[in-house]
Amino acid sequence: MPIIALLFIGFSLGTGVLLVIGNLLQQQEPHRCISKAAGLLLIIGLTGIQCQHLGILLNQFDGFHSLAYTLLLYGIAPSFYFYSRQLLIADNRYQWRDVFHAAPFLLGLILPYRLALPCAFLIGSGYLLWLAKTVYALRRQRQRFRLELLALGTFFAIAVAVLLLGFIWPLLDETDFIIGYSILIGLAFFAATLTLLRFPSITADVSEAVQAAYAESTLKNIDKATVLAKLESLMKKDQLYTLETLTLGLLAEQVALSQHQLSELINTEFQQGFSRYIRQHRIDEAKRLLLAEPNASVLSIGLSVGFSTQSNFYSAFRDIVGMAPGQYRKTHA
Repeated sequence: MPIIALLFIGFSLGTGVLLVIGNLLQQQEPHRCISKAAGLLLIIGLTGIQCQHLGILLNQFDGFHSLAYTLLLYGIAPSFYFYSRQLLIADNRYQWRDVFHAAPFLLGLILPYRLALPCAFLIGSGYLLWLAKTVYALRRQRQRFRLELLALGTFFAIAVAVLLLGFIWPLLDETDFIIGYSILIGLAFFAATLTLLRFPSITADVSEAVQAAYAESTLKNIDKATVLAKLESLMKKDQLYTLETLTLGLLAEQVALSQHQLSELINTEFQQGFSRYIRQHRIDEAKRLLLAEPNASVLSIGLSVGFSTQSNFYSAFRDIVGMAPGQYRKTHA
């Protein structure tokens, strides 16, 4: 078991570095800067804990009983909260009471070690209940992202296992606790990596689903049939989706709606968000071209339907079709 734990620790550290670099290089809207910072703190916190575990398992130092370990532990749940609230809450403006989420750090400073560790997991259970309640509120949107919800469910299951481990900690040998916790953190990093590879646009999809779940209808005085006909013409006849720079705002102007109205229309009529709606049209056209133009390269087809890079095209194609473009061409030739 120690060897397995060391392997998971090594994977966590390598993946953590890559995720930090990716987070720093990713373009973010200004209002998501707090979420980005929270994501960085979450990754740093988890990798920091794994570094402490590595030192203990290699008999280099006893970080388990240190203040640094306690503070890292207390930072996980608040960091996750501030990162995920931008995705899971429709009105995600910060309020003055959000400052109370810093309280765990104060507890970590003043509580004796024997109380600090179980109390950290008790606080984590409160955040886990918040997550369960928030995701449950999206149940009406589950048709739009079933597999994405399965991925979120995997993270939820890992979090539950971590809490159970924390609550039975007094009954375990410290080494066994560290081994179990290291493996669970490694599984969380593995699940995160797999989710980002399988659903590269998961954050946009979930955010759109949240807005759709809580938004009041803005289509009461709209002639939906006329707008839908115009939208179909823009997609099928004009192939507006081939524009790499196509945005919700640009498409809304074409059909004389506000961005909010168009977003709601796509959500209600097609059971998907704007991003997936455009990707679906691009992939449908790519499927046709792959068979109609057998001599054209896969990359040229991906670029012609509106994707900016080969990786984006391949990820979207696998997400919607379930196989790579080249495999699809060979299978249906």
